[in-house]
Amino acid sequence: MIKKVLIAAAGRGTRMLDLAKDKPKHLIKANGRPFLYYLLSNLKEAGFDDIIMVVGYKKEFMEDFLSEYKNEFNIKLVNQFEVLGEERYGTACPLEAVVDLLKGESFLSVYGDNIYSVEDLKNLNIEDDYSYIAGLPHDQPQNYGVLAVKENGFLDKIVEKPKNPIGNLINTGLYKFTSEVFDYLDKIELSPRGEYELTDVINLLAQQGKVKAIDLKGVWLDFGKPDDIKKVEEYLNKNDKKYN
Repeated sequence: MIKKVLIAAAGRGTRMLDLAKDKPKHLIKANGRPFLYYLLSNLKEAGFDDIIMVVGYKKEFMEDFLSEYKNEFNIKLVNQFEVLGEERYGTACPLEAVVDLLKGESFLSVYGDNIYSVEDLKNLNIEDDYSYIAGLPHDQPQNYGVLAVKENGFLDKIVEKPKNPIGNLINTGLYKFTSEVFDYLDKIELSPRGEYELTDVINLLAQQGKVKAIDLKGVWLDFGKPDDIKKVEEYLNKNDKKYN
């Protein structure tokens, strides 16, 4: 059984506007608790109880969160800015920051501003020699990374925000990685937007036939904009996850 999870939570969250001005967006509250609490609760319920969380922006608030919930979750914080510096940026950077901690193991990887059903998290607990990427059909795939999947279920490539989508299966940011993912970190270059992209790493793995796609069966919620707070609260209420 895979027990370890990497949570990427170093970003500022500019789309949350003033709500994230004085704290990481992952700690903005929904139903009275920080959003991050619900992600961690679902991970724990799904059997993942060894958390490595990569932080950066206003890390002291994450340290306070860790102190408050130390009896509920087993979390190790890694400061991305201390390991890599503040100038190196991108979705591949959290992986770079934990090479020494996770090299040689398979693990789940999620973003700290997304929430997934317990069932879908459990479905990614796959002990084999492949990495996995979770996709979800969407009616506006041009706004996301789109997954091109071969007939045998292997990922062909991820295309970021295509003008002419090759399909409607979008990347939800939920992954299971083998340790082999670390071998490709030094093979990627800066993207056109000046960042080191995790999707570039995954595409290199896919070229070697190392990545399979899996469909989500339950909910996927992104906690990126102020309007998303209400959506998350509606989900929590509907699923009796008020945690009062």
